[in-house]
Amino acid sequence: MNLVGKKAPEFTENVVTGDGKFSKISLSDYRGQWVVLFFYPADFTFICPTEISEFSRRDKEFKQLGAVVLGCSTDSKYSHKEWIAGSLGTLTHPLIADFNKKIARDYQCLDENSGYPLRATYIIDPDGEIVHADCNIIRIGRSVDEVVRLLQAAQTGELSPAGWKVGSKTLGKE
Repeated sequence: MNLVGKKAPEFTENVVTGDGKFSKISLSDYRGQWVVLFFYPADFTFICPTEISEFSRRDKEFKQLGAVVLGCSTDSKYSHKEWIAGSLGTLTHPLIADFNKKIARDYQCLDENSGYPLRATYIIDPDGEIVHADCNIIRIGRSVDEVVRLLQAAQTGELSPAGWKVGSKTLGKE
């Protein structure tokens, strides 16, 4: 995952909006905003809905930070739609249908052995640069609290010590 500090790979792809409608988005649609792009292995699984629902539940917090959240898996837009309409429920963010696996490959988070993306999270700044990337194996869920903290730290534009939280002192500029 050597994408940190580089321009985020551009994409245009089908999505299912949080209310279950089909649309198409491009990463460039969000230029000028912070983007939290997270990959998850598959629809209709066990850990994935806990993460997706938590990102959705915290939507107001991300919006207050000037960030949009985009979820992505290699499932089809039809699978996303059925999952939202069924057990997942309405979301506040879209799910990208990376059916051809191009986005996951471009973001270097596709497990070629399984064909599924790993649990990867990218924070992209308003200029389109990746300022944070992390990746977990499929069986380990991510912490949305930590994603929020990392976004807040990135937004300071300053050096953030270990465990930094909003309201704590930074170490100043580089």
